[in-house]
Amino acid sequence: MNRREFLSLAGAAGLVAIAPSLPAAAQSASQDFSFLFITDTHLQPELNAAGGCDMAFKKARGLKSDFVIQGGDHVFDSLGVSKDRASSLFDLYGKTEQDLGLKIHHTIGNHDCFGIYPASGATSADPLYGKKMFEERFGKTYYSFDHKGVHFIVLDSIGFTPDRAYEGRVDAEQLSWLAMDLKTLPTATPVIVSVHIPLVTAFDSYVPVPAEQPKHHGLSVANSSEVIALFEGHNVLGVLQGHTHINEQVVWHGLPYITSGAVCGNWWRGIRLGTPEGFTVVDIKGGKLSTRYETYGFKSVDPQNT
Repeated sequence: MNRREFLSLAGAAGLVAIAPSLPAAAQSASQDFSFLFITDTHLQPELNAAGGCDMAFKKARGLKSDFVIQGGDHVFDSLGVSKDRASSLFDLYGKTEQDLGLKIHHTIGNHDCFGIYPASGATSADPLYGKKMFEERFGKTYYSFDHKGVHFIVLDSIGFTPDRAYEGRVDAEQLSWLAMDLKTLPTATPVIVSVHIPLVTAFDSYVPVPAEQPKHHGLSVANSSEVIALFEGHNVLGVLQGHTHINEQVVWHGLPYITSGAVCGNWWRGIRLGTPEGFTVVDIKGGKLSTRYETYGFKSVDPQNT
C-alpha cells in the first residue's frame, strides 16, 4: 500500500488518532481532561440545519468534556449575502449554541466573514465588513488560553484577496504574535492548536484533479510552512483543523494535523467523502492527545452524498 492509499483509507475510516509525544522527562505536567472540537456547523434556516445542529449539540452536552473549541464556519453563509441575512444567521447560531451549555472558544472560518463577495452589496466602509461581524459576536480572531497545564492557540487562517475573495493565509502580524506567544512558554509545555483552513492536508489525494485550477489557495494555508516552522522546538501535541468536512490525520515531523468531519456533513446534504455528520472528542491523558469521531444520527431532507 502506498502513502496516498494509506492516507485515503485512514481519512475515510475516521481512525482514532493518537499523537506522538516527547519523552516523559521532557513533558510538562498537565492534568487529564477531555474537550470537544466542533467545526463547520454552517447554520442556516434551510435543510433543517438548525434542527441538525441542535441534535449535535445535545449529544455533545451529554459527553464528559471541559469545554468546546468551535473550529469555524459557524454559519452558511455571510460572504455574499446582505447584512440583514448575515446577522440573522449569526442570531440563529447564537440561539442554537445555547444547547451546548459549555464554555466555547471560537475559531474564525471563511464563511464567517461578512460582505467579502461583491454579491453581498457591502463595501469595506461597512463597520461590520470582513471579520468585524465575527469579532462583534465572538471576540478576537486569534488568541491563546491555558487549561489544566495545556496551552491552547487559536489561529485565524482567513486571508482576503484584492479581487474580493478569500484564501488560506496567516498574515505577518499574526505570525509575529504566534512567535512571541510560543516564546513565552517553557519548551516542555503541551500545546494544542486550532485553525479552520488546514495547515497540512492530503485532501487533494481523495478527489479527482479539477478541470480548472482554483484561482485562489483556498483548501489549505498558502504560507503554512511559515507557521509550521514556529512549532519546532515546542511540545505541540496536535493541530485541530476544519474546512474540508472530512476525517483525516497527516503526521508531519512527528506532529499530527487532525482534520475533523463537519457537524453539517456534506453541507446538510448527507455524507461528505465517507465522513458523516459529527464532531471530534479530544482526550488528554498522561501528556498525550487522542481523538475519536462522534456522529449523531442526522438524516438529511435532501441527501446528496459525495
